[in-house]
Amino acid sequence: MLQNAACVNSNDSPPTSPEAAVPPTSRFAALADRFGATASFLCAVHCALLPFVIAILPALGLGFLADHAIERGFVVFACTLAVTMLVLGYRRHGNTKALSVLFPGIALLLAGVLIDFERAATVHAVLVACGGTLVALAHIVNLRLSHRHDENCRH
Repeated sequence: MLQNAACVNSNDSPPTSPEAAVPPTSRFAALADRFGATASFLCAVHCALLPFVIAILPALGLGFLADHAIERGFVVFACTLAVTMLVLGYRRHGNTKALSVLFPGIALLLAGVLIDFERAATVHAVLVACGGTLVALAHIVNLRLSHRHDENCRH
């Protein structure tokens, strides 16, 4: 379970508001990392399931979800968000663990997008699903590393 960016020490009185304990840039970074992790995970699920549900998407009016241009656009957005947030996180905490998970994830995502979907749908799905999962994991690692333990922490 993810911890909030601001913690309250059980021995001390809590801050007047949770926002008072956390600078706005840290709140934005934590929110962006959570958004990135969720989006990357959903992308991984989408890519893993797409070969199985591609036939029913048009019947549901969701045929656009199988469009390669949308997928490529989402991959570019996810990679840009991830690199931006994890580099900012690295500047805050100085630990390369999140980046070491991110870059293989991006490599898998890009390799999956470049694979011809029509000829190798399974390889495409596996590469993109694994890449999206690694990118989501990198966001979670970055959240953990960015969490600051101080006198306001209760754990």
